[in-house]
Amino acid sequence: MTVPSRLRRRLVSGAVAALLPLVGTLPLAGQSLSGSSASLDIQNDQARVHDFTYLRTSAQVQQFVDAGYLVPVRGNADFDLHAVSFPYARPEAELFIRRLASQYHAACGEKLVVTSLTRPQNRQPRNASDRSVHPTGMAIDLRYSSNRACRSWLEGVLLSLERTGVLEATRERYPAHYHIALFPQPYARYVTRIADEEPQSVTTAAPLRQASAAAEIQRYEVRRGDSLWTIARDHGVSISELRASNDLSNSRIHPGQVLRVPVQQQR
Repeated sequence: MTVPSRLRRRLVSGAVAALLPLVGTLPLAGQSLSGSSASLDIQNDQARVHDFTYLRTSAQVQQFVDAGYLVPVRGNADFDLHAVSFPYARPEAELFIRRLASQYHAACGEKLVVTSLTRPQNRQPRNASDRSVHPTGMAIDLRYSSNRACRSWLEGVLLSLERTGVLEATRERYPAHYHIALFPQPYARYVTRIADEEPQSVTTAAPLRQASAAAEIQRYEVRRGDSLWTIARDHGVSISELRASNDLSNSRIHPGQVLRVPVQQQR
């Protein structure tokens, strides 16, 4: 797709500004996407902090999917999957893809393309690092767009998010793509904060809180692919309220877990 020069300038100069609700106003000086041994150290340190398993085989990947540790990633109106052998990821990584793709599509006019997700050690390509975190389910590869303005937008966002400490991103050369190692716990806390700061829409809790209301507790059994953010959104409550109702110290949940969901009842 060809982007008009006026739009291209607006995309490049406003890459970070366009994502203020997502990434804030963080300086980008001194950062790059060139990758390094230090970056690999950070990625593997995060895998250890999260106590993630480096899956060895396709059978192990399926076991983790069945247990709910990995969730399906399915394309939508904002992103496609291309030649992804194992379309599964950690729940927070799936959420990251959907949020990023929505804003990328709106800003750039083309879909984001995911080219790799969870990849067991016995299915790594020949040029993969032996320190790759793809076997943990926390890594995402994105296609290198032929559109310069779209690349500039995406790179600005990745650098900003890297600055917040929720991911490490590298622009790989052979073949050209973006490698992202997402840090689930920091990212979940980040999304919780952003979601609580975002203006409430008509589908969320704000109109209910404005009305005279009485709280009622409903029970919800967590399903595979759920995240605390999507459950809060779907029930019209904030993540903070959901965590408080269930004495959760973080945003990690698992399939089969029963949550107490405060629902506002109008009088």
